[in-house]
Amino acid sequence: MNQTVLDYFRCPERYAQLAAQGGLSEDCGFFSFGKGVLGYGRYAGHDPAETPRGPLRDGWADVDCSSGSVHLPFDLQEVVENLRLERYTKNCQYGSSEDGVVARVYYALRPFLTVGFRRHLQRLYLGDWSKIVFPNWPVDHTVDSIVRGSMQLLLRAQGLKKMPFIWFWPDGAPGALCMTHDVETASGRDFCEPLMRLNQRFGIPASFQIVPEDRYEVSERYLDSIRQAGFEINVQDLNHDGRLYNNRDEFARRAAKINEYGRLYRSQGFRSAILYRRQEWYSDLDFSYDMSVPNSAHLEPQRGGCCTVMPYFVGKLLELPVTTTQDYSLFNYLRSFSIDLWKREIDAILEQNGLISFIVHPDYITKGRENHLYQQLLAYLAELRDRKSVWVTAPGEIDRWWRQRSKMELVKDGDGWRIEGEGSERARVAYAVEEAGKLVFMMESEPAVELSPELLDNAGTGTEGKQFVRAVEGRGSGQP
Repeated sequence: MNQTVLDYFRCPERYAQLAAQGGLSEDCGFFSFGKGVLGYGRYAGHDPAETPRGPLRDGWADVDCSSGSVHLPFDLQEVVENLRLERYTKNCQYGSSEDGVVARVYYALRPFLTVGFRRHLQRLYLGDWSKIVFPNWPVDHTVDSIVRGSMQLLLRAQGLKKMPFIWFWPDGAPGALCMTHDVETASGRDFCEPLMRLNQRFGIPASFQIVPEDRYEVSERYLDSIRQAGFEINVQDLNHDGRLYNNRDEFARRAAKINEYGRLYRSQGFRSAILYRRQEWYSDLDFSYDMSVPNSAHLEPQRGGCCTVMPYFVGKLLELPVTTTQDYSLFNYLRSFSIDLWKREIDAILEQNGLISFIVHPDYITKGRENHLYQQLLAYLAELRDRKSVWVTAPGEIDRWWRQRSKMELVKDGDGWRIEGEGSERARVAYAVEEAGKLVFMMESEPAVELSPELLDNAGTGTEGKQFVRAVEGRGSGQP
């Protein structure tokens, strides 16, 4: 349990005093942990709900802090893993569609269907997306709320005014952002060069995910054109037939070929086609990071989502979750040609100081209003970088930073703290503080972020010269 908080915050180990209460239920189920925050796991003293519709027991009512340590009515590590690895989906009113008869029939017939008819079938299949209760849409930060709520309880239980930790992003950035391009067809491949020029015009780095087999020819000249322009190359599936995760043995066979292509392309990252995934099988993939897990998958054929806006490790693989709506879903399911939803998602992610990650296909933005919309998005992302100091970078750089941060240590230095470890020159000491029932983060060195008037008002004069970074709501006022 303690390791979950330590991995998330990189705070001193001696402050992480968490334990699960005895008598956890035999079965996993849903409960709440404050208003609007759902957990999934075994629960002490009460049977959790079978579905997210409840009724839900509020975990804050059952927390015990009387001994100076925090005793939660659930196992924090178990609950966080259940959410990140999407184990909760078996208790929801949707399943993993790659196992379904409908999905198998669809992909068998797909080569014979027109594009228009395929889109019609897809809209019919996903027509119930707005009725899904959990995860939240368009952005879910359940994992982040539960871990941060646990930090808030640690402050209370130990009577601490503040908890030092290593800030999430380099140079005090309020959040990170990466653009990724999945190349699905020959026309998309042929549009990569003009797309790269567009990205360069706005100064937005990106990665290109290439399908190695069957879809289109992948020449060394094509790959070199991406590398020479300064962009990253990752592997996308094997042949994009929607069957990668149908069978464990077949997955192992395909994964071996995928790994060969990874070495051939000099790729550090992987993404599966259609964001199909089984995170329990990731040990077969020989990559540094994966980008196949949506944050909230209402508009994906495989429902669920990892419920976090932060990277997390699945064994040796780092997961960079997809935290915004794909362009294909925006255009074809929501039938929207505005960046308003993307802006709304960006705001929600930055409230949690999280990772903003995009999938934009070169196949779908070759001309007209889609191309114009993408240019609007690029201009907005450049503004976030220039005015709000969001760290806009390629996914490989995020992978390198998160791995460095995972090995950094906070060391006592007189009355303060210093950070040791590779990359620590870019790291910043931050503090978690409870203010008016909310968890608030403060930066030791002045961050390059624009603060809202509300945060400036909340900061008051008792911060000893420290700078508020962002307020994050915990439970609200009152004791658990």
